[in-house]
Amino acid sequence: MKTIDELLSEGVAGRRVFVRADLNVPMDGTAITDDGRIRAVLPTVNALAEAGARVIVASHLGRPKGAPDPAFSLAPAAARLGELRGTEVAFATDTVGESAASTVAGLADGQVAVLENLRFNAGETSKDDAERAAFADRLAALADLYVGDGFGAVHRKHASVYDLPARLPHAAGYLIATEVGVLKKLTEDVARPYVVALGGAKVSDKLAVIDQLLGKADRILIGGGMAYTFLKAQGHEVGASLLQEDQIPVVREYLERAEKTGVELVLPVDTLVSGSFPDMKAKAPTHPDTVAADAVPADRMGLDIGPETRKLYASKLADAATVFWNGPMGVFEHPDYAEGTRAVAQALIDSPGFTVVGGGDSAAAVRTLGFDEQAFGHISTGGGASLEYLEGKTLPGLAALED
Repeated sequence: MKTIDELLSEGVAGRRVFVRADLNVPMDGTAITDDGRIRAVLPTVNALAEAGARVIVASHLGRPKGAPDPAFSLAPAAARLGELRGTEVAFATDTVGESAASTVAGLADGQVAVLENLRFNAGETSKDDAERAAFADRLAALADLYVGDGFGAVHRKHASVYDLPARLPHAAGYLIATEVGVLKKLTEDVARPYVVALGGAKVSDKLAVIDQLLGKADRILIGGGMAYTFLKAQGHEVGASLLQEDQIPVVREYLERAEKTGVELVLPVDTLVSGSFPDMKAKAPTHPDTVAADAVPADRMGLDIGPETRKLYASKLADAATVFWNGPMGVFEHPDYAEGTRAVAQALIDSPGFTVVGGGDSAAAVRTLGFDEQAFGHISTGGGASLEYLEGKTLPGLAALED
């Protein structure tokens, strides 16, 4: 895989460089609530601009239906990129139309432009190879070189991720190089003990990665809504907690495999429960109760790991040489149910080993709860991409960057 440093050494001054970034940031209306992904692409954008390239940044945002939708405009992200760079960033109001063509044509050496949301064109995400290729051809006409740096999208076989690199000389940006390097530390010659903490709502989202980790990790800590399917698989009552009954057979099989292979699969011993899901806008106090994880009342739902589980998980992380964490331990967005996620984040900071926060809600939680990002070994920008890499899948966006 060619690196951006190799590209820079060959000279990019005056050349149009298409940077596939991941500016898919969380929004509250037109306000960006977490600019982590924009900051993550800055090293690549700045290096190219400083070398005299004419930089064209492109990304998706959300899931529009293949047509323009103001709710998913990248205009706020373009403005934020300009603020972070300390200089104006041009913005094209379409992807391959008149605005894109004129905006790119107006760039001088060292200037940067952002195209409108790639998913405003149906060809970006099309399952039809010909439709996707046609859109990639139009994108390729805007540029001379391609740099892939949108790690959060490399698991998608989309036009700008998979088809476009085949049409232009290409290289991996700094972010992708860093992300891949980190993931190799989790899959090749891993320092042990290797501890994985998995949370989030649905166990079905994590089954494939658990399947792989059962042969590689020393300990797997389970939290979040997915924990209740594990507890139910052990025969415990989980009340009104989130439950995927159709996944119980495979979860039961994983519990048996863990025991046979010597992998320590750790489940909550207590949980915070409430009679209803909290109001996420008002964030009014809900006064949850703490109960044993195997005795959730029928009319209550578990919403966070309890204080004893927090201590237990911290102890299981204390001697880790390598840690991967993906998924919150509870409904961290509400203050009553944030302490489990906070405890795991703090345990990663206290751990002597190499710690990786696996993107998605985990990365959002780190920032929402006010932790210093530099206290972690690495915070990934791509939760889904990280999981699929650990599952052993070939990621289309990475395969496309191979020489």
